[in-house]
Amino acid sequence: MNFECIDTIIKNHHGEPGSMISILEDIQDRYHYLPKEALRMVARKTGISLVDIYGVATFYKAFSLQPRGKHLISVCLGTACHVRSAPAIVEEFTRQLGIGPGETTEDKDFTLETVNCLGACALGPIVKVDGCYFSNVKRSDVSRIIQKAKSGIENASMESDSKDFPISVCCPHCGHDLMDEKHPIEGYPSISLEISFNGTRGWGKFSGLSGSHLVEFEHPASPEVQLKFYCPHCRAELIGNSNCMDCGQPMAALKIPGGSVLLVCSQWGCMNRFLCLNGMDSSVETNTKSLSTGN
Repeated sequence: MNFECIDTIIKNHHGEPGSMISILEDIQDRYHYLPKEALRMVARKTGISLVDIYGVATFYKAFSLQPRGKHLISVCLGTACHVRSAPAIVEEFTRQLGIGPGETTEDKDFTLETVNCLGACALGPIVKVDGCYFSNVKRSDVSRIIQKAKSGIENASMESDSKDFPISVCCPHCGHDLMDEKHPIEGYPSISLEISFNGTRGWGKFSGLSGSHLVEFEHPASPEVQLKFYCPHCRAELIGNSNCMDCGQPMAALKIPGGSVLLVCSQWGCMNRFLCLNGMDSSVETNTKSLSTGN
């Protein structure tokens, strides 16, 4: 296996905050998994211990140390999808592909996996293929989804299938729903938080669509100001254990029922979003700060 591209991948992310995750993501995109020799090369060229690199690779569910297929099919088995016959969807993928969850086809075209939640409970059953979400999937849709993957998801006519879908989040500390039906954005309930910056506090409303960056603030902030987000119910600060890959600022962590986490960049002007499957941000339950302690 040729690993000449590893040098270029490392150089592309040199000096970036959180660069190790970005490096591993690019390697996995190239090889469809993280080969052991590639991890050893990253350790030699970055000076980071192989133990630490392996720790990152095994902590995040998105990474795999075993070869995956060209196309990754993820079927949600969270409660909302499960009661809408998601197990039957898994059975149909198994029948048509000839593999079970966690397995890869002999031609290395497809890997099938099940996940606890894909963050779109209202649209279940949900199937994710190569980053594209299919909603309200029926057993009869499985063949069509497989054919779309073979023809190239990016070139397929997605019809009602979309990478942007409505999500619902709650406070990771008190569990209170953070969705505001009375203040919709883009036709869906907004995510309602309290915002603090430079001694100013007020409300903030974020689009409930997964890929949207639309926000409305009571007090608009200046470019590149770092914000702090709080639950409007228990007043705990919503801070995770990750920094934004684009600007390096801390990411706020919002819980999605079923085990996933929505991370939102705290820097005004960036507001990058990242959906973590299976609760990848491990500190979401532990970092609690009161709004009364200051901004």
